[in-house]
Amino acid sequence: MKYSIAILDGQSVQALIFAKTLSKLGHNVILFCDSKYSYGYNSRYAFKKIVCPSTETDEEGFNTFFIDYIDNHVLDVVIPMNDYSAKYLSKNKYLLNDKTNFIIPDYSIFKRGYDKNKLMDLCKEMNIPHPNTIDLSKNFDLNCISYPAIIKPNLTSGARGFKIVHNALEFKKYVNPIIDEFGDCHLQEYIPPGGKQYKVQLLRVQSKIIASTVIEKIRFYPIAGGSSCFNKTINDARLEKLCLTVLEKLDWGGFADFDLIEDPRTNEVLIMEINPRVPACIKVSVLSNINFPILILESSLGNTAFTEQKYIPNKYLRFLSLDILWLFSHRFNLTKLRQFLNQFGSKDHHYQELDLSDLKSFIVGSFGMVSKIFNADFMNKKNI
Repeated sequence: MKYSIAILDGQSVQALIFAKTLSKLGHNVILFCDSKYSYGYNSRYAFKKIVCPSTETDEEGFNTFFIDYIDNHVLDVVIPMNDYSAKYLSKNKYLLNDKTNFIIPDYSIFKRGYDKNKLMDLCKEMNIPHPNTIDLSKNFDLNCISYPAIIKPNLTSGARGFKIVHNALEFKKYVNPIIDEFGDCHLQEYIPPGGKQYKVQLLRVQSKIIASTVIEKIRFYPIAGGSSCFNKTINDARLEKLCLTVLEKLDWGGFADFDLIEDPRTNEVLIMEINPRVPACIKVSVLSNINFPILILESSLGNTAFTEQKYIPNKYLRFLSLDILWLFSHRFNLTKLRQFLNQFGSKDHHYQELDLSDLKSFIVGSFGMVSKIFNADFMNKKNI
């Protein structure tokens, strides 16, 4: 059966694999984008592309636009691509449930998992490894802070508003401006570099895990606190079980993407946050034979008879434009050049944003991505 599928925040790079996968099955994929100069808007695999208000900066405007659209057009399924559109669906779940289909936790559950500070409280309650955290909205003793530490907004994405502070003077200088801009914050112990970083993707439907993958994040740009630009799928049942325990405690229904960091001082892997939507690197999970676009579509429609998918790890995914910037940032150091060339040309090496059948999305999207990276205001918000 053919469905009309709305992809919210369709400008994102992760929208590309959803649009291609679902359109090739014969569905009409409609991308709701906040910019024409983006990956998704220029994809040939979209049935329709619509420019609309941003779910991040104009949620009220987006809501008015989307309700009007959905009242006048058939949309069988809605799938969010970033935190803000996922939050929008969760907040408006009971309003939208009568108009379309999607899978997202109730907002009370969503907030407890998405709010970084609340998640740390939950991990503490469950005795699950996590960084030591102080809630800055409560009374606390300044003398109990160990430096360096990171000020983090409770509700943000992409490291926006994060700031490393090395002493009490820096803490006092930055904490109030960050709170004024981003809202309630917490202070978290700084995990030094040197440990591995991971992502765990889980799709939980009716109290059952339908599919899961684990990704090792190998490289980042910018180097400190940036987006991953070279990833690999791996097997790690221990991390899957750890994250599943959290979802079960939350009674989370739908997709969840966990970020985890290994503390090089103890070799312990710590839960850092839950992203309530698919990550930019979700394509590597699809390449590893876990087809999340199809599974999310089917679960949104209420189907429970899923075809079993055999996970095939050890696939590499390179975010080419960011990985080239990573190499430039090391001034073509010979060791870094060898790392950059690793897996080039192998059958298990793939590109996050490059698809030879969809070149316009790569060209325009990469231009938009690089322009954003060199935008001072955007990078200042991610300057940790």
